[in-house]
Amino acid sequence: MRIALVGYGKMGKTIEKTALSRGHAISARVDADPSGIKQLEQSNHDVAIEFSVPEFASANIQKCIDLGIPVLSGTTGWLQNKKSVDEYCKSKNGTFFYSSNYSLGVNLFFKLNEYLAKRMNQCPGYEVLVEEIHHTQKKDAPSGTAITLAEGILKHFEKKSGWALYPRKNENEIAIHSKRIDPFPGQHTVTYRSAIDDIEIRHTAHSREGFALGAVMVAEWLPGKKGVLNMDDYLIP
Repeated sequence: MRIALVGYGKMGKTIEKTALSRGHAISARVDADPSGIKQLEQSNHDVAIEFSVPEFASANIQKCIDLGIPVLSGTTGWLQNKKSVDEYCKSKNGTFFYSSNYSLGVNLFFKLNEYLAKRMNQCPGYEVLVEEIHHTQKKDAPSGTAITLAEGILKHFEKKSGWALYPRKNENEIAIHSKRIDPFPGQHTVTYRSAIDDIEIRHTAHSREGFALGAVMVAEWLPGKKGVLNMDDYLIP
């Protein structure tokens, strides 16, 4: 399979290594900014993997859709524009897959988080908070994974109506603590705290390889699919 890498930073290079180890070819290596994405017009690609930067993600994804290239993205910090990109993909009959985190372990963690929130909704006296720790080069805060965790809690935990970065102003919001410490590929913790006890679930990434493997596995699955897709489409038959 011919894979175009849109965004060739640390994550892009890790994805390249994983893709090559699985027998794929890299058909393009594109820098994060839109000036480089014209390279995609110069050769054929079976799929594009987009891990760029928040300010260019929307334009990069739309360019792939314009060229008829199925594209999956893991860039975070731009999701205020995702609805318009989804609509653009549908209008062009394109293929766009998005996940805030491609680690298969993290996506199981998302499911566990929702199950716990549903159970904790029945228990009085608990406060919930989310903490995420990443390396200092991560530009957005909170992480997309932390936002996904908060949104999963909000589906089931009726005491909360939104989320906010710590320190929050409204008690009805889930506080997300974002910390930047080197070297940290990523750690996410959800804690339910009461006067009686604490209940905590945590996912700790030890390297970028888990994220890269998940992205490449989705890329292998994506050609031939249409529409706006996510990890539920991939994980649930």
